[in-house]
Amino acid sequence: MCGEAAQRRPMRARREEWGPKSHAVRNGAPKTLADGAFQRIREDIIKGALRPGEKLKPDRLSARYGIGLSPLREALSRLASDGLAVAEGQRGFFVAPVSKGELEDVADLRVTFSTMALARSIAVGDEAWEAAIVSAYYQLNKLVKHMKAAPATYADEWERRNRAFHAALEGACNSPWLLHICELLYDQSERYRRNYVAYPKIEPRIYEEHRLIMEAALARDAKAACRILAEHIRRGAGATRRLMEAKSAGRTAPMRAPARTPQSLAR
Repeated sequence: MCGEAAQRRPMRARREEWGPKSHAVRNGAPKTLADGAFQRIREDIIKGALRPGEKLKPDRLSARYGIGLSPLREALSRLASDGLAVAEGQRGFFVAPVSKGELEDVADLRVTFSTMALARSIAVGDEAWEAAIVSAYYQLNKLVKHMKAAPATYADEWERRNRAFHAALEGACNSPWLLHICELLYDQSERYRRNYVAYPKIEPRIYEEHRLIMEAALARDAKAACRILAEHIRRGAGATRRLMEAKSAGRTAPMRAPARTPQSLAR
């Protein structure tokens, strides 16, 4: 296929020919039992249903998810490669531990790679990219009144729509590897948030920042959009870190298996 024809093909179609395949495994219909196990365990780790430091015993997971041991072991190895689980020699697999140092590292790397993806998307994104951002923002903003009324009920949907909004911003960067890195870092960011943050008190600034990022992106103002996005990421990590510190001051359990009493949502 000539270069001109290739450029006319949908961006998603071109991405599927090269680069990492993890996005489809995470968000598409599972093609194998191992894919299904990976998706379900990954979701429970990020949501905090499987807590930091918890041992991932294959027999218990098999009973919990109704999946055989062989695909479970494959899924655990893949989760370890993504940093959501750790393998400790003969002891088996554990949910990855948490620490303030890692939280700050994740935030710094998210700033670097997510702003890179956003800047590239602003440079080359087409009308379909713009429409995807507007649609994702509309869906996210539409949930605000529901979150205020029943935060526990809508927390999962809020996270799904929040992730979709950030993915839409990055979606035209035309780099599967960059998107893969952004997604791995977002997984970790959400995992920390869900372990330490609750949803009854969403800071109004969070809503405002989403709007400002969208407007700057649509205006093709990469400098402003990336600056606001960086502040957005750092502010959320800072709020989560303060909650971690408050918990650490009141407990004696090791960091890898923290007691959790979330207080407020920060992104």
